[in-house]
Amino acid sequence: MFGTAPAKRRIMHLTFDRGSLLLSALPRAVHSSELPGVTWDYRVGAFRAPACHYAEIVRALRAQGVSFSDTVRDTRFSLGRVSPINLRDYQADALDAWERASRRGVIVLPTGSGKTRVAIAAIAAVGGAALCIVPTRALLDQWRDAIAATASLRVGCLGDGRSELEAVTVATYESALRHMHRIGACFQLLVVDEAHHFASGARDELLQMSIAPARLGLTATPPETEEPRQRLTQLLGPIVIQKNISDLAGSAHLAGFDRVLCRLQLTARERGEYERAVEPFNRLLSDFRRGPGRNARVRFSDIVCFAMSSAEGRAALAGWRRAKALLADTEGKRQALGKLLRQHRHARVLVFTADNDSAYGIARRELITPITCNIGRAERTAAIAAFASGRLRALVSSRVLNEGVDVPDADIAIIVGSTSGEREYVQRLGRLLRPVPGKRARIYELVTEDTTEVAQALKRARSIGKGATAMTREVCDVA
Repeated sequence: MFGTAPAKRRIMHLTFDRGSLLLSALPRAVHSSELPGVTWDYRVGAFRAPACHYAEIVRALRAQGVSFSDTVRDTRFSLGRVSPINLRDYQADALDAWERASRRGVIVLPTGSGKTRVAIAAIAAVGGAALCIVPTRALLDQWRDAIAATASLRVGCLGDGRSELEAVTVATYESALRHMHRIGACFQLLVVDEAHHFASGARDELLQMSIAPARLGLTATPPETEEPRQRLTQLLGPIVIQKNISDLAGSAHLAGFDRVLCRLQLTARERGEYERAVEPFNRLLSDFRRGPGRNARVRFSDIVCFAMSSAEGRAALAGWRRAKALLADTEGKRQALGKLLRQHRHARVLVFTADNDSAYGIARRELITPITCNIGRAERTAAIAAFASGRLRALVSSRVLNEGVDVPDADIAIIVGSTSGEREYVQRLGRLLRPVPGKRARIYELVTEDTTEVAQALKRARSIGKGATAMTREVCDVA
């Protein structure tokens, strides 16, 4: 009698499927709970995991002696050898710290200090296909040109109407998200510019759909609190090095600067309007803080939710908005700005406001060019080119110049209005600090006395670092 033939052993398969990993025929001896991110997908009768866990899953399977076929990697792109990139000392320190962290982590360096160059050096060090994602279309060409010029590489582009894949490709966040289901297995290195955008949990799937084991986040303004920092650590790795403006300003790497705080007064009419507008909100804030489990450090979004639950709260929030609008365009600020523009009429000046309406108002009064989100790319590019050549002496913007636009060298910044955020302040200050021999920049902050702007200015100063006090000079003679 012939015995029954033994059942043929099924081989486990690991494949890439539209931004995720499929684990088919997982051996019974392997518990899915021991594999990171793995869950059962009843739709296809197989286990599935986010693509970002690829390297961990492979290591875990090998450690357990599991035989499997692996067809995840898309090997169509080969980078080839890239010559080493010359780096400044702090840039080399940043790259070394990232290498020691197993090529996963976030590098924090000030705006204008050459974070892009560190990323190009990381691409050369990894020697594999790399995807660089950026938040805006304006940054696409800047990154593409920088990589091509520094490393002599052919660079692909996803975004702004282009769909070109190369061993090194630059993409906007939105375009990368649209294409990641088909390109998520192509790259060994993922570079994320302005990585703080991912600290809130938005767009997480973009980073989760990539198998890239090497990950580099770049930012000048990391999250301050623990929860968003942990989120970045999960997606990209921990902060491996952090330097602020005061660490580099005044050296060969960033220009020195003076921070001039201009303390201004409201007129009697403005003071009355401001107090009437803000008083209901102050009562609302006091009521909110007395709530159970509340402490001094709260998010503004929580206050807004609390306000929207009642008619009185909504009215208080509307009053707060009126107060903000009033402070954005006071008589004292109009006079101070006009005097400063005349005083620095031969310098290149950037004027920053809190909103587009203020920017357009200043543009009309002072006859300077506005740069806002409503300005088309061609017009914006022409204006910035004219500013670089000296044909335009000043630009005024609300938020567009904070991040994502390569502004030519400027000497003076005047902050007429802003949010309270330290991130915005660091980005604005960085527009001035690109190193030029003998340069010393100056940033004027127009702050209205006895209003919320005073506390905001003190908070912003902390973002500069330990040298903030020494770099600050207070004046009151501009109005």
